Amino acid sequence: MGKIPSPAYGALPPAHHARLGLWLGVLGVTIFALTLPMTRLAVGTPAAPQMSPWFVTFGRAALAGILSLIVLLVTRSPLPLPAQRKPLLLALMGNAIGYPLLLGFALLRVTASHAAVITALLPLATAAVAAWVLHQRARLGFWVCASVGSLLVVAFSLLRADAQGQGFGLEWADWLLVGAVLAASLGYVYGARVTPALGAERVICWVCVMALPITLPGALMTWPAHAVNWSAWASLVYVGVFSMWMGFFAWYRGLAIGGALRVSQTQLLQPFISILAAVPLLGEPLDWVTLGFALAVVATVFLGKNLAIRPAPGPTPVQNKPH
Repeated sequence: MGKIPSPAYGALPPAHHARLGLWLGVLGVTIFALTLPMTRLAVGTPAAPQMSPWFVTFGRAALAGILSLIVLLVTRSPLPLPAQRKPLLLALMGNAIGYPLLLGFALLRVTASHAAVITALLPLATAAVAAWVLHQRARLGFWVCASVGSLLVVAFSLLRADAQGQGFGLEWADWLLVGAVLAASLGYVYGARVTPALGAERVICWVCVMALPITLPGALMTWPAHAVNWSAWASLVYVGVFSMWMGFFAWYRGLAIGGALRVSQTQLLQPFISILAAVPLLGEPLDWVTLGFALAVVATVFLGKNLAIRPAPGPTPVQNKPH
């Protein structure tokens, strides 16, 4: 079976395609937004630990890898070419291992709402990494927005640490979240380099399948040695089946049929969905300071994304999501 056909992202789709693409984009964003509270449920807290971040990382990628292998076999997808394997491997290290592992350790220490504010910078971070890796030249306004957004995140983290009596400084978890954002950004950009040839859905499938020699043994070696709540197991299934896999199908398909420029704006909803979902799922309070900082960071992301990046010759990365 050949590559799944997609209309050109720059083409204006018919009205019904635009609506369908927009709703698929919202569905993908909602799936990804629930990753933060679900991961927090899976790892627990220092006072009530559940699964280790290592097991959550390996387990979710192994689940997605098994499903991806079935899809690739059923569709008779050809093996990636040698030149495509290095970008896929880098995408694997960033998206299948680096991001979920760092996120899991961070969520042992901070709330999902706190993490939502930090990870809201992911779209700008991805664009910045693309400018570096793909030799694109961004306008000065983009870098100003990226700097302002970063300063807002630092200010939020400092205020949160001070309010919790930990001194006026960044928490270790904040550095882990920054690392998670950078890992995801690198993974997205390198995955995007092979997207034109493989197709977006097949990229995530090959990433998950290539990770199986690491993730399957890793999941078995880090299997919980103590009793784990059913909610933690359910959360692991969610982040494996939905966050790591099915969410990408909805997201990429929405971008393809609805227009990337229009549909990608739905990702601005993600931090707010994460914060709101943490209230019923985790019992976290609806913190207006957190919401305010999230709104300010999203505003910088919106402005930065709408400042054109002049691409150099070569493939341009598609929009990607944190999972």
